[in-house]
Amino acid sequence: MPHSESRTGRILVVDDQPANLRVVGALLERNGYAVATAGNGAEALAAARSAPPDLVLLDMMMPGMDGFELLAALKDEPGMRQVPAIFLTAAQDRELLLRAFEAGAVDYVTKPFIPEELLARVGAHIGLKLTRDRLERVARERQELVNLVAHDLKNPLTTVLFASEMLQLPDCRPDRMPRYVEVIHESASDAVAYIRRYLEQQAQQGARAASPPEAAADLGETLAWLASRYELQLEAAGMRLACMPPTDPGRVAIEAQVLRQVAENLVSNALKYARDGGVLELHARRGAPGYWQLLAEDRGAGIPESRQRQLFKPFQRLTQDDPAGGLSSGLGLSLAKQIIVSAGGQLWYEDREGGGARFVIELPDAGAA
Repeated sequence: MPHSESRTGRILVVDDQPANLRVVGALLERNGYAVATAGNGAEALAAARSAPPDLVLLDMMMPGMDGFELLAALKDEPGMRQVPAIFLTAAQDRELLLRAFEAGAVDYVTKPFIPEELLARVGAHIGLKLTRDRLERVARERQELVNLVAHDLKNPLTTVLFASEMLQLPDCRPDRMPRYVEVIHESASDAVAYIRRYLEQQAQQGARAASPPEAAADLGETLAWLASRYELQLEAAGMRLACMPPTDPGRVAIEAQVLRQVAENLVSNALKYARDGGVLELHARRGAPGYWQLLAEDRGAGIPESRQRQLFKPFQRLTQDDPAGGLSSGLGLSLAKQIIVSAGGQLWYEDREGGGARFVIELPDAGAA
């Protein structure tokens, strides 16, 4: 019989004696724990699968599946290997107690138990479990933040590297030099702005806060920015950029800087994977009622059907090879989709008619959001 969740943890109590379940369950609930009970091994496994506990308190000797067999089965369940287990037993046999520890138990309490002793042992082990969970969560969040920052800094820093390499060429065109210097300055400024944004979000305890309700990005300005930033890089890669701004003023409900970051991922993917496509087309159009679309289309090889289902999952590359020479993390499309979905939109891929790839960003009209 499961009960409501508790801030102090959830405990699964397993015993074949209903009276023991009532006594132990009531004691734990009075002390703030959420309790689930089971009268046999099958019920315990079902309860653990339904709502994984933070601690298991189980009888050692039960008919059918005894405590040792149940503990082994629980350890095989996903996410249960690190859940502490305490045996509640009348056995005083040293061999049985040693067997309990060998089976993976962290402690035992003998029957008849002293309530204060049971609570002290439960409190110590569940406290360690919850602390470990918190530390793992913090470590995971920090790693996710590192992945986000590293990925989003990659595009502007790659642009800085490109422009600086062009300036170092002995045959660099003099009329292009001022523009390359501007690109370096703009990209470095973008990188600093990204770092500042992440630091501000951390101060607000959110690694990637959703766009504020009043945020809006102009699609025409976004396309102009992309053309200014990437036209020379595409040209150097043997590609041409064709930008087609919307015929009507198009404003979508997302921060302009965030939309540029997402669109940059699509352009950088084309630079890496669609160099044989010749032309990268970027244009905006009206989508479903109340929505605008920004499209990136090329005539490259497209995405193999076998990879399309994995396309927006983390650490998945568009092809088996990494044309970025180890700099491609496979996070770009996954992060881009998360950002667009959090803004109330969608990002998807289509095979382009006649060959090539088409990525579509669809976002709410800023006036309709």
